[in-house]
Amino acid sequence: MNIFWFRRDLRINDNTALHKALSECDNVQPIFIFDDQIIDELDPDDARITFLYLELEKINQNLNKKGSSIQIFHGEPYQIFSEIVNQYGVVNVYTNKDYEPYAIERDLKISALLKNLGGELKSYKDQVIFEENEVVKKDGLPYTVFTPFKNKWLEKFNSSQSNIHTDSDFKKLSKSSYKFPSMSDLGFKKSEISVPEFNLKMVPKYDETRNFPSLDSTSKIGPHLRFGTVSIREIVDKVKNVNSTYLSELIWREFFMQILWHFPKVVHQNFRSKYDGIKWRNNENDFHKWCVGKTGYPLVDAGMRELNQTGFMHNRVRMVTASFLCKHLLIDWRWGEAYFAKKLLDFELASNNGNWQWSAGTGCDAAPYFRVFNPSEQIKKFDKEHRYINKWVTDLNDFSYPEPMVDHPMARNRAIETYKKGLEVASQATS
Repeated sequence: MNIFWFRRDLRINDNTALHKALSECDNVQPIFIFDDQIIDELDPDDARITFLYLELEKINQNLNKKGSSIQIFHGEPYQIFSEIVNQYGVVNVYTNKDYEPYAIERDLKISALLKNLGGELKSYKDQVIFEENEVVKKDGLPYTVFTPFKNKWLEKFNSSQSNIHTDSDFKKLSKSSYKFPSMSDLGFKKSEISVPEFNLKMVPKYDETRNFPSLDSTSKIGPHLRFGTVSIREIVDKVKNVNSTYLSELIWREFFMQILWHFPKVVHQNFRSKYDGIKWRNNENDFHKWCVGKTGYPLVDAGMRELNQTGFMHNRVRMVTASFLCKHLLIDWRWGEAYFAKKLLDFELASNNGNWQWSAGTGCDAAPYFRVFNPSEQIKKFDKEHRYINKWVTDLNDFSYPEPMVDHPMARNRAIETYKKGLEVASQATS
């Protein structure tokens, strides 16, 4: 039996593993597994589950037109494949690579299961232009600074040929008519938050407008890259000669992915261990005020309220809110990263982790620890007319709006001193 396993690649066009399966096999049956290990961490009405479901429904409708269908499973992947193997014997599974630690471990177990009966798990590069060992230093070691990684990435990209797959033979799909389950059948509820369509019309002026949150001039492509509803190859092909700053953002995504691959410890630990001695305050009441957008700093509060209501936050504001949590409140970046993971529609482990560690100063190529964003100055630079703030902080001029929970100069000095002491502790521990 030949299976194509949809995962972070929810499309049938320019899908590498699907293209390979259809070029090598007859009767390829597409499947998707709602993985309990992932789904159980989310609320039943999480917007990302709804998005997944609706995209799968679209795929199934397209497959129906080709005389095929997608078979939906809900459970633990290893157990599901055990049942498939018991039923069919030799099973070959085509899928696209996932580079996160959990996915790597899961795929190794399933590969061994299939191999025991003469089958194979065949996985292919699809969600990135270059994967973990394709952009490395001359000595084979990974880059830990972005600019040389980007330069090497561009050098390699400019000397390579496009590998967009446009000729898949969909006639080789299995003739099937599996019933597509309802959301309630799967134990899900439709979310009130929807994932917006991405828009590349803003790309030509991206470098001019990207820092101003009131302009709504970002592409909203994050969730679509996260779940693969669009091909990264097609996106890069469209923007590569249009705006170098936007292309750099896509390269940052791959930089953080290869950092996660080579240094999986970053999921739970500081990339730079010299910051392990930081004594975080981790005040739960302060954290709650930050979460709900009641810090008394309008730009921070606007960002958090936008996130809570829409599942999105403007990139510039993400930096401000993250810096505020880590530096002003001295709350461990892991707390903020976990909250963003729960709320962001475009949550992707590598980028979320990389950006939080960048903001905290603990990551690779991170902002120096003494760089502490002044939220009030950020307003003057990027939202001086309060258009963004007024949209989300509707109680700004009410008596109920809180006073700033910390004084900026005090918080800045406290953060710098705390980081200094933390560095001294780590230095003494290693000397």
